[in-house]
Amino acid sequence: MNSHTPDPRRRGVILGAAAALAAPALVSAQARWKPEKPIVIYNPFAAGGVTDIQLRFMADKVSRILGQSVLVEIKAGAAGTLAPAQLLNAKPDGHQLACMSINSLRYPHYQQVAWHPLRDFTYICGLSSYTMGIVVRADSPWKTIEDLIAAGRKEPEKYTYGTSGVGGSGNLFMIEIDQATGAKFTHVPFKGGAEWTQALLAGHIDFLADAAQWAPFVDAGQFRILAMATEQRIPKYPQAPTLRERGINAIAHSPYGLVGPKDLPAPIVQSLYDAFNQATDDPGLQPILDRYIQVPWRRNPAEYRAYAEQYFNTIKPLLIRSGLAKG
Repeated sequence: MNSHTPDPRRRGVILGAAAALAAPALVSAQARWKPEKPIVIYNPFAAGGVTDIQLRFMADKVSRILGQSVLVEIKAGAAGTLAPAQLLNAKPDGHQLACMSINSLRYPHYQQVAWHPLRDFTYICGLSSYTMGIVVRADSPWKTIEDLIAAGRKEPEKYTYGTSGVGGSGNLFMIEIDQATGAKFTHVPFKGGAEWTQALLAGHIDFLADAAQWAPFVDAGQFRILAMATEQRIPKYPQAPTLRERGINAIAHSPYGLVGPKDLPAPIVQSLYDAFNQATDDPGLQPILDRYIQVPWRRNPAEYRAYAEQYFNTIKPLLIRSGLAKG
């Protein structure tokens, strides 16, 4: 046979190999899930807050990716745990999802609930993480965190602070501050940042201890930061000290992500993860996160579930020490 004439047997091997290589992609494409009706995402916090803004931005992008409407429905309350609870009776078909805050991994340790965070949900993807701090109005007499603590010692429980709920990250690090300093403040829970920022503006509470949904008000000169509940100073506000710098070892970690009903099939999970991961890459999202000092918290399904298991199984001692849970 002429060396330049293709061997039909070799050609068959090559075509067969090419087909084998293409097969996984073909199977993957065939297995990719497409929603048959609008998708609803339950938002655990009040309308107008940063979680709501981010979810609605991403819902718009995902609706274009999946070719189906994605709606955001407010289910605020119970420190952000009502939203995932909506999934208990939902079909595992991908059309009902919820944003789950870290509060849902704490709540069952000190409150009787009808769900278990590790057994009753399918973890889809991590989204973002709140940056926490303490702020007062610009006309407040307190200029430093030491001023605030001194006031809380002198007149225990007189001064009030707002957070997104009992047992939330803000409430938790304030309990740690109380225990570390001997100061005592009165907690006023709200359904989300849009509510507690307005409460501070109106003078209904004395300060905020929660996520940086207050950042635009700091930028506008209406609020002043006393301290950040972060491991190190925030580049955007380098003048604001951390609580740790002031001798108070209170650091707030508060990520959140997307979950579905339990037993959500793998092709649906993967399709949703791919769509939301793609939406996270949209350049329009970063300015939203930057405005509220949000930190991207990208986790795939396996990583998100591993985080949830680790956190749920290790957080109880802190909740006991904070007086929220019993031993």
